[in-house]
Amino acid sequence: MINKIIQYALHNRLMIIVASVLLLIAGIYTASKMEVDVFPDLTAPTVVVLTEAHGMAPEEAEKLVTFQIETAVNGATNVRRVRSSSAAGISIVWIEFEWGTDIFKARQIVSEKLTAIAEKLPLGVGNPTLAPQSSIMGEIMLISLSSDSTTPMDLRTIADWNIRPRLLATGGVSQVIVIGGEYKQYQILASPQKMKYYNISLNELLKASEESNLNASGGFMNEFGNEYIIRGLGRTNKVEEIGNTVIKVVNNVPIKIEDVAEVNIGGAIPKIGDGSLRASPAIIMTVAKQPGTNTLELTKKIDNAIIEIAKTLPSDIKINTKIFRQAYFIQASISNIQKALIEGSIFVVIIMFLFLMNFRTTIISIVAIPLSLIVSIIILKFLGLTINTMSLGGMAIAIGSLVDDAVIDVENVFKRLRENAQKSIEVRKHTLVVVYDASKEIRSSIFKATLIIIVAFIPLFFLSGMEGRMLRPLGISFIVSLFASLMVAVTLTPVLCSFMLTNDKMLLNQAKGSWLERWLKKYYNSALARVMKFKKIVLSLSIVLFLVVGFLMFGLGRSFLPEFNEGTLTVSAVSMPGISLEESNKIGNRIENILLSVHEISITSRRTGRAELDEHAQGVNAAEIDAPFVLTERSKEEFMKEVRENLSAVSEANITIGQPIGHRIDHMLSGTRANIAIKLFGSDLSKMFSLANQIKRNIEGIEGLVDISVEQQIEIPQVQIKAKRNMLAKYGISIGQFTEFIDVAFAGEKVSQVFESNKSFDLVLRFNDENRGKIENIRNVLIDTNIKPTQLTTNNSTLKIPLHYVADIVSTTGPNTINRENVQRKIVVSANVAGRDLKSVVNQIKENVDDNVQLPENYRIQYGGQFESEAKASRILFFTSLMSLLIIFLLLYQEFKNIKFAGIVFLNLPLALIGGVLSIWFTSGIISIPSIIGFITLFGIATRNGILLVSRYQVLQSQGVALYETVIKGSLDRLNPILMTALTTALALIPLAMTGDLPGNEIQSPMAKVILGGLLSSTLLNIFIVPVVFYISNVKKLRG
Repeated sequence: MINKIIQYALHNRLMIIVASVLLLIAGIYTASKMEVDVFPDLTAPTVVVLTEAHGMAPEEAEKLVTFQIETAVNGATNVRRVRSSSAAGISIVWIEFEWGTDIFKARQIVSEKLTAIAEKLPLGVGNPTLAPQSSIMGEIMLISLSSDSTTPMDLRTIADWNIRPRLLATGGVSQVIVIGGEYKQYQILASPQKMKYYNISLNELLKASEESNLNASGGFMNEFGNEYIIRGLGRTNKVEEIGNTVIKVVNNVPIKIEDVAEVNIGGAIPKIGDGSLRASPAIIMTVAKQPGTNTLELTKKIDNAIIEIAKTLPSDIKINTKIFRQAYFIQASISNIQKALIEGSIFVVIIMFLFLMNFRTTIISIVAIPLSLIVSIIILKFLGLTINTMSLGGMAIAIGSLVDDAVIDVENVFKRLRENAQKSIEVRKHTLVVVYDASKEIRSSIFKATLIIIVAFIPLFFLSGMEGRMLRPLGISFIVSLFASLMVAVTLTPVLCSFMLTNDKMLLNQAKGSWLERWLKKYYNSALARVMKFKKIVLSLSIVLFLVVGFLMFGLGRSFLPEFNEGTLTVSAVSMPGISLEESNKIGNRIENILLSVHEISITSRRTGRAELDEHAQGVNAAEIDAPFVLTERSKEEFMKEVRENLSAVSEANITIGQPIGHRIDHMLSGTRANIAIKLFGSDLSKMFSLANQIKRNIEGIEGLVDISVEQQIEIPQVQIKAKRNMLAKYGISIGQFTEFIDVAFAGEKVSQVFESNKSFDLVLRFNDENRGKIENIRNVLIDTNIKPTQLTTNNSTLKIPLHYVADIVSTTGPNTINRENVQRKIVVSANVAGRDLKSVVNQIKENVDDNVQLPENYRIQYGGQFESEAKASRILFFTSLMSLLIIFLLLYQEFKNIKFAGIVFLNLPLALIGGVLSIWFTSGIISIPSIIGFITLFGIATRNGILLVSRYQVLQSQGVALYETVIKGSLDRLNPILMTALTTALALIPLAMTGDLPGNEIQSPMAKVILGGLLSSTLLNIFIVPVVFYISNVKKLRG
């Protein structure tokens, strides 16, 4: 079939060239229109259910809201894990589905389950809401608003009503979360003392407040031939007019709201979150994108929208969009990989020219690179994938291999054309015949070799979960570009050879090959002859080297993925639960100032607590600080060391340092924003907390373990108002009336909405601060009874009594947050790893915990984090690699029809392993998933050299050449293509291998190092060991 393709190409040369040009143009156009992102979308299908549980304590929210939702969704189709967090006034449930589940189907399943439990939820609890669907790479931008003269309340109103709707209207934005400033609220602050004086009950005030701000519809009327709409306008946004609302009339005197309450505009209480920029108060807006959106395009749209909005805002408001932008990381990553591609191509050109000393052959071979890459991009587009660091990384790793097929073809064609040119005119063949014969001669070798490399990559497609999502595009782009290069080698390459290499004068000038070719052959000939005299010694040394490397391999560390270099720190600071927002802000400002004192950091932004309907259930004791950094004079390790040392001075908070995408990947894998999560499951929160601290103490001394922190699920102060039922009965107060009083008086009740043009604000009724700010005030606050004071008073007057008559008001403690996983309470000890491999650290943690921590009955520990994924992925890759090695062996057997020959080619694998392991040993010393994939790729590429050698030996043997002559002549014949293909593949990887610390190269670099080291060792040993083994095995046969 391939022969026919070559024949067809040579008979339709012009058509092949035109088709190639058209393909190039189409590919360039497609590439310009494709989405660009940092990684493939790694988001696990997760549905987040948020329920505002107005004023509920954490244990109430857990029992009455969270548990109901968890029970409803547990056991639903494809649900993998259910996590939840119940805090004061909110319940958040994360429902994680199996990888590959359609997210819209998942949302549909959750919606159906929620409708079934809607009536089971207590009164006053908001409807469970599904959070907008966003990507793990979601938070693409932080925007800050600050001002010297505009009030925090006006600033927040501008953010909520001017900027947020405009950004949400931008296609591709899924959510804009606003935090900081003062959330504007219209407030009716009642005085129970005045209510007693005017004899107004709380129910009467509540009813009047609800009716204080209403419009009415009066239908239609017809007059003078027109139809008029009749409207009763009672709505207002003036506090005086709300205060003027009548509650009731007593003795012909109207009692108004303003007589018993103060009506004003203020910030919402309690304030649950705050923001700052460079340790100064600011509004922080987090922009999240929808999955499958082009981040670079969306960032441009947002920038344009912000420029338009800024023109309409007061001049003193400063908008900063340069705090954190994912676009910077993407641009840096993509440009680094593009640079590696270009530099790799330059290496390829240099090698080609040095070996062939001919510009024409170099140009013909190089054409394979752009065409193969373009085909790869077109296929990625058809598969619905994006251009990202992974797909470009696959191409960057393949760059040297792309020319290999063309190199082998061109080298052979050029050699045969030179031989043909030296013949007399009578016996000289037509150039097209020579080109066809030369291409046909090596087509089987290049087809099998390419097929073997593709087969070697198959294990990659068995990876599931996040690692599968991340690495699959790399495999697709590698395989497609490689297959495209094979197609180019059997179509365009012979055609270009027939046009560009047929000049007899040039062929005769280079009849004996380039000076480098002649020099290499001369020295290789003498070296090989010497090796053939000491065959057994050379073979024994190789076996010893392999055994030493095998021993070294077991001493290497293990890790999941190399750490990304995103150029931004995400510092999570969690202080003691129960502290006020004001105290938390002071700690946050201190951390910001410490970060700003580090030379590489020029800006910081902080989000403390949480925003309304934010899916991160942080209390006011938790803050997240983003600090972009630019490394100039020192390495990242030195910079991180200084940051950690400086932050260790902050003893009031547990500090964890991560990176925006990195810590989200951790959060998705284990539910914790750290590399390692030690999850302790149990029932008693205080016992769990003491056990967690015991675990922390036992692992603190482990080398390489940093940012160790225990989740602060501890008891925080509570004021409990416990009903005395006998006293309630005495005063005729029902439990419903009692709980409603507590809710309205202290938490406040939203009674209406106030509209200012298109903006709406809550109108809230509650008691004033003099009657709710302190425990003593709460004890003495007046509650309505249903008992008349005396017979002399009017019929509708009732007695008011201090609250402590009918309730015990006690100061006690209760949990601040209750976290659960799969319907069990849990507490997490989290830690990061620095300067050491993940696997050995986890093993040491397990050892320390097993030896020193005694767990009570019904308590258990589960370890989560990146190492779980690493172990699972390594297991899959190991078994699938065995399968692909078997397929490779069968392909080799099918090529040679001889088990012994196939076995000799297989020798390249241990030879390649030597260099691969040594390259890891001398660099990071850690085997990660990318390194394992490097080995898989290496095995495929390394077999190519063996095929070229053994297939040549086979041809010479069939021609009756003596065994020793076969080995020497065959090795010399194939020296050029072996060295050229190995060096182009290896040297093209040097830019990637050398720049592993740059953004975008983190995953490709370990792969490149393994392939580079392995190819150098397998090539150097291959050209000596394979001839020796071939000779020894065949001598025995001859003797036999």
